[in-house]
Amino acid sequence: MYNGMLHLHSFLRWIILILLVLAVFKNLIDRYKPFTAGHKKVALFTLICADLLLLIGLYQWVAGDWGLKHIQNEGMSGVMKNPVWRFFAIEHFAGMLIAIILIHVGYTYVKKNIQDTVKHKRILLYYGLALLIILISIPWPFREVGQITSRTWFPGM
Repeated sequence: MYNGMLHLHSFLRWIILILLVLAVFKNLIDRYKPFTAGHKKVALFTLICADLLLLIGLYQWVAGDWGLKHIQNEGMSGVMKNPVWRFFAIEHFAGMLIAIILIHVGYTYVKKNIQDTVKHKRILLYYGLALLIILISIPWPFREVGQITSRTWFPGM
């Protein structure tokens, strides 16, 4: 089950990246236009996908070998000395949690009764920052942590 969740988590990363790029691009292009139901739907689907990724990631962090088990077995100082363990147990977890919090904060502005230009700017700010943090926190195959753990662009293919 863990392996299936890992593949689902890796697949959904592409969905969240596409949705975040779409939300940022759509709000950048339309920043002086009315905030439509389309803008709201993209923001909502991004939020839902981020929450789903968080739940799957939390399961992996608790049940998998890279998160909580390493901290319990090696202690925090042992985990912090190993760059791969530190990445998955601390850096990836914290980065993604911060990004999802930013997505939630950005989505709160979608529901508020404020000017449409302010909604566009808030989505641009919070979703843009979340996109940046997510891009930094992914174990890409070209990063050292991705090479050590044999990560691929499309796991399972």
